[in-house]
Amino acid sequence: MRIILLGPPGAGKGTQAKILAQKLMLPHISTGEILRQNVMEDTALGKEAKTFMERGLLVPDNIVSRMISQRITQPDTKKGFILDGYPRNINQAGTLDDILKQEKADIDLVIYLETSEPVIIQRLTGRLVCSVCGANFHIKNMPPKAKGVCDNCGGKLYQRTDDSEETVSRRIEVYKKEASMLIRYYEAKQKLYRLSGDEDSETLLTKIISLAQKVCDDSPKV
Repeated sequence: MRIILLGPPGAGKGTQAKILAQKLMLPHISTGEILRQNVMEDTALGKEAKTFMERGLLVPDNIVSRMISQRITQPDTKKGFILDGYPRNINQAGTLDDILKQEKADIDLVIYLETSEPVIIQRLTGRLVCSVCGANFHIKNMPPKAKGVCDNCGGKLYQRTDDSEETVSRRIEVYKKEASMLIRYYEAKQKLYRLSGDEDSETLLTKIISLAQKVCDDSPKV
């Protein structure tokens, strides 16, 4: 099963995608992780991406799409995957369709996590990120065992400069503009389902799994 998780910053896509991938035994494909991995391994695509990242610019669609193409055509994705952070716009959605068409595959389910602005602000302004492994924590919702220290690797935790309330509000507006066409695109394909990203993570996960199972059961068997 091939699933896309969509939602604004702070909707909980990454958290849900990781647990969902474990539950469904599918690979979790995160744009952020793929970018970091390519940069860390100093691949050709990583070198291209780094020139933009070092200047604080968004990595162009064509570079991100080539990374995604390499990843979703690997053997472990034959039974499906959970996509988190891609596609971000209508151009990337078209590219993804082309990639999957070559593999004689298609997206089965797109879940949009509708999340209110107050909840997003509360989540992001309290977020802590590990400087080593990139793991996320939260001052109130998911604090680390030791203050300022990552539970996973012992790395130092920091707060992103773009997680201020003013910046988060701007990011939400930018996302809404980008996502509106993307949502209509998948609605037209009758693949998009909406769930509330405001709910606690366990409740939301249960609903996502139930929805995935329903779509899987309703899919025509070949």
